[in-house]
This record gives sequence, C-alpha cells and structure tokens, in this order.
Amino acid sequence: MTTKTPRTTKQRTAVLELLNEVNEFRTAQTLHQLLAERGDTIGLATVYRTLSRMAAAEEVDTLLNSDGETLYRRCSDGHHHHLVCVNCGKAEEISARAVEIWAQETAAEHGFTDIHHTVELAGRCRDCSASR
Repeated sequence: MTTKTPRTTKQRTAVLELLNEVNEFRTAQTLHQLLAERGDTIGLATVYRTLSRMAAAEEVDTLLNSDGETLYRRCSDGHHHHLVCVNCGKAEEISARAVEIWAQETAAEHGFTDIHHTVELAGRCRDCSASR
C-alpha cells in the first residue's frame, strides 16, 4: 500500500510556515487572518481544506474549544496530550503515563484492542493566573 504524499502548493506551504511559527492552538479563522496580515492571499475555504487534510495526515493536532470549534497546532511527532490555557491559548505538550496505563488496562479488561484516546487538560497558565 502506498501512502499518498500531499501536493505541495503555495497555500499549503504558507499555512505550514505559519503553523511552525505559532505555539498556541488557533482557529482556522484566526490563521486565515494572520495569513492575510502577512500578505498571503488565501481564501478561508482553502485554509479550512488545507487544515483538514493536514489533520487527516496527522501533520497537525486538533482539539475542540469550549464552543465546539476546532483548533489547530503543529506539534511534535508521536502520541501526547496537551495542557491548554483557557485564557491565552498557550499549550504545553505533556506525557501522561498514568493515562496510558489506565487506557490499556481498561481496554484489556473489556476485551478491546487497538484503542486510541484523546485527553486534553484546560486551565489557566502560570502567567494568566498571576495577572488575575
């Protein structure tokens, strides 16, 4: 089976470069606005489509905010979780060994295999807590 390599386009490159520069999870609309401020003329629908393809190819991580809107961020390779500030959007990649053990044990206890899971923790980062 051959894995299809995503086509390199000007738009895809611009979105990827921007994602490499930002550390916070961002909405497609926010990324579109940042691209426009940089002078990149990319339509919002193209940004959505590009992000969707990148998420499907696991090139970006996604999470849902409290409004149910998808947020995007370029992360390190491999399975990990996030601790996200609800105020400023700062995100930290965290390992959660206890969660991994619990997930495997719970799945095995119920006869499940090939499991996957998502765990995201949200709160206020140190800086936002201090400025309150």
